[in-house]
Amino acid sequence: MNKKKIILVCGDPNSINSEIIFKSWKKLNNSIKKKIYVISNKELLEKQFKKLNCLIKIKDVKNIEEKVESNELKIINVDLKFKDPFNVNKRNASTYVKKCLGIGHKLALKKNILGLINCAIDKRLLRKNLGVTEFLANKCKITNNSEVMMIRNNKLSVCPITTHINLKNVPAYINSKKIIIKINTVQKWFLKLFKKKPKIGVLGLNPHNAELDVNSEEVKEITPAIKRLKKKGFKIKGPLVPDTTFVKNYKNFDVIIGMYHDQVLTPFKSLFKFDGVNLTLGLKYLRLSPDHGVAKDIIKKNRANPSSLIDCIKFLNNFG
Repeated sequence: MNKKKIILVCGDPNSINSEIIFKSWKKLNNSIKKKIYVISNKELLEKQFKKLNCLIKIKDVKNIEEKVESNELKIINVDLKFKDPFNVNKRNASTYVKKCLGIGHKLALKKNILGLINCAIDKRLLRKNLGVTEFLANKCKITNNSEVMMIRNNKLSVCPITTHINLKNVPAYINSKKIIIKINTVQKWFLKLFKKKPKIGVLGLNPHNAELDVNSEEVKEITPAIKRLKKKGFKIKGPLVPDTTFVKNYKNFDVIIGMYHDQVLTPFKSLFKFDGVNLTLGLKYLRLSPDHGVAKDIIKKNRANPSSLIDCIKFLNNFG
């Protein structure tokens, strides 16, 4: 049995994260539980579990080598003080999230770690236009934009070329070099994770691909990138028309590459609901997160669905 560890960052304190951690823990077998180390504030998590009537044993550990009973949730404690466990002010929540991610990043670099999973985080706690993908890429000192967000399940993977930027700014970020770098990362990691060369479909940026106008991004940037990758042996087609690809055509591909975040995430979630995990490719380790947000509207209502977190944990366990 693989004895490598899984690092789980508890994420945003003002969220459903404690509920889905509890629900996931109840469904995992002991062999997987032994591998999981949670980065959190022990007192905060205990208070949240108490308010949720979640009966679970928590053990404060100093490092990932410390052995405890398999049914105990192992916490590497981030020492901060909170008054209201479900109403942490933005400044404290931001400090907490950044500290947890920082500790998780350092641990994930170790050879005996399968990877890092972070529960949902309100991106406003990091920095404007900065999600966890970009935050960890900065930590890994990646400067060539080679990190890639991938949302996937067993039926499809989707990746946006740009991630957490405003829609009006997307065209300025689209260029052949960036597209080639990102798709190189996708193929490299797809081969590593799934042992196959992926069939890749690339969407255009504009409605109807701008009718392939000579001044369009499709003609000036996207098509040249696709042609260069074809010459290198990539199984790639495009630019595909964005408004019809997800009707049926997506089934012909392993990965759909979009030009911006919602262009691929919205149809993916419409098709598959909670059946998906969020991976960051191109870091110095494998990072995953559940494919949902903090869901503040259902905090303490016992309605949170843990399936995506469970899928993240099982994915990492199987990858190891």
